[in-house]
Amino acid sequence: MGHMFVRQKKNKSGKVSVQVIAKARGSYRVMKTVGCSDDANEISNLVFEAQQFIPGLSGQLPLGWETAFDKSIDKYFDSFDNTQINNIGPELILGAIFDKIGFNVFPDELFRHLVIARLVYPGSKLKTLDYLQRHKNITVSPSGIYRFLDKLHSRYKDKIETVSFAHTKKILNGNIAVVFYDMTTLYFEIEDEDDLRKIGFSKDGKFQQPQIMIGLLVGENGYPIGYDIFKGNTFEGHTLLPVLQSLCKKHNLPKPIVVADAGLMSKENIENLKNNGYTFIVGARIKNESNNVKKEILCKAENMRDGDGFKFEKSDGSFLVITYSDRRARKDKHNREKGLKRLAEQVKTGKLSKQHINSRGYNRFLKMAGRVEIMIDEEKVAADKKWDGLKGYVTNADLSIETIVKRYTQLWQVEKAFRISKTDLRVRPIFHQLEKRIEAHICIAFASYAVFKELERQLQMHKAGMSAARAIELLQNMYQITYTLPDSKKRKTKLLKMDNNQRILFEMISQK
Repeated sequence: MGHMFVRQKKNKSGKVSVQVIAKARGSYRVMKTVGCSDDANEISNLVFEAQQFIPGLSGQLPLGWETAFDKSIDKYFDSFDNTQINNIGPELILGAIFDKIGFNVFPDELFRHLVIARLVYPGSKLKTLDYLQRHKNITVSPSGIYRFLDKLHSRYKDKIETVSFAHTKKILNGNIAVVFYDMTTLYFEIEDEDDLRKIGFSKDGKFQQPQIMIGLLVGENGYPIGYDIFKGNTFEGHTLLPVLQSLCKKHNLPKPIVVADAGLMSKENIENLKNNGYTFIVGARIKNESNNVKKEILCKAENMRDGDGFKFEKSDGSFLVITYSDRRARKDKHNREKGLKRLAEQVKTGKLSKQHINSRGYNRFLKMAGRVEIMIDEEKVAADKKWDGLKGYVTNADLSIETIVKRYTQLWQVEKAFRISKTDLRVRPIFHQLEKRIEAHICIAFASYAVFKELERQLQMHKAGMSAARAIELLQNMYQITYTLPDSKKRKTKLLKMDNNQRILFEMISQK
């Protein structure tokens, strides 16, 4: 076909015809007349339209061809700066969820920004300020954010819990008959203790770092209800009852069934729950029961098959529920064999001494052979095998074994909540030193978790086919441009083109 180009030909009438011309072997041929006009802007548009025909006619893109219209567009974009392009995704999606929950009742916009930033860009408050400046064009001074943190916990904590509780109650159809409770420790990147930060037992292995303890209450499916902060050296078992009593009083809530892990439950704690009228389901440490009870358990367990269970009444009026699972049996066996292998290697080194014979972990399988030799006690190993696959629960609830197990297995939701807080929200380590700022930090993390759970719920409800974490990643590449029309001077905003997954999120949140 040769070379193709756009020609503007002035007619006798004074109008200009815009044509696509093909040149081949010294001759010219009109391939298409796009239109004619005497208006300069319209002529530029016709030229642009003509250029679009050339690739299809010649199979070749024109190189280096710029029309007056091209140049005007180019010049217009030269006027743009970074402040006109915003990362709108977090506010568009997470901001809508923030409002849906009811957190928009708080007048201070900084609370909104800190909650959303915790989800999208978790880190220190100074890093959050950098995020707000770079991606939101919001300037906040460090002193401004710290002044806000100083007032946040005292002013907002109760109200944040109230809003979150109301939302959880709503999505659970007004029924909060069961609550799940667990504790975790949060450590600090400092060495000195104070009245709140105490060195205590850490589940994270940070034994020499000051820490605080967080007690978290969630409803079914892990929807948040409330939390409380305790000194780092507080015994876990002493935290449950105060949190429950505070919850029931604050929200005028009938006493729910309480589900908690065995680590939180001493005999004293169980007695306190019973004396205060609470129904409970807790994990049982069946190997710590009396010899008579253990004999009865092992006797009844001899012929148990996968999924079987039984319960009997204890002397204190509560029920001990025992279930058997093939999967648990395999896990118990695997863990013990792994631990014994590691222990046998230590025995071979000859470095173990009498002081290593204790009840900690797999050291319970050690014994003295003679006066100096340490060895594995095979009788203890054989005795331990009898418990493989057995799981115990203590309850005062008049429920079926199936219901008790189902309730208890939902406890993983609160464990998941802590995992989300520690990983996705990066609530630890804590860099603040003032107590009220520490409390504010936890307060923001709690609100962020509520938004995270609602995002997760929306994604599941709309069958979006993506996790909440993946959705948050996608939000970081959703942009909006703000511009002013050259002639009318009208100011407008427009969302830039989204990919399919981003559009799913947008449509999801746009539905009422």
